Amino acid sequence: MLKKTLALVMFAVLSVSAFAAQAKTVEIEGMNSLKFSKENITVKPGEEVTIKLTNKTDLPESAMAHNWLLLDSGADAKAIDEAAAQAKDNDYVPEDMSDQILAHTGLVAGGETDEVTFTAPEEPGDYEYICTFPGHLAAGMKGTLTVEEG
Repeated sequence: MLKKTLALVMFAVLSVSAFAAQAKTVEIEGMNSLKFSKENITVKPGEEVTIKLTNKTDLPESAMAHNWLLLDSGADAKAIDEAAAQAKDNDYVPEDMSDQILAHTGLVAGGETDEVTFTAPEEPGDYEYICTFPGHLAAGMKGTLTVEEG
């Protein structure tokens, strides 16, 4: 009887652990319209999240590549975007402003996909995400990750 109870407890613990370890996956497309296919994402505080960014263009990389940067609350998106213009070799992610960037993908050209997995902030609120390929934020390529309970 003890072995059977112990086996059931172990099964329950492993099942809960496996369920808890799975990240919420959000698939987003970067489009020629200079918009993300999803401009609003809602997650729970501390939730593990995977953003899967796919670029759906036939244009060359030099004309239409995309990335996805999640900014800390209060971060200046415009300042980060301006600094990103000097960070071409780092997929337009400014390393000197990394304290304001919570997560980011690499740069994806047409037909490519990249993903990033991160833990959502514990603090409920709205967190902006942007594309820093030159000109894209100015054209409106941004969205909001909302962190809220339940």
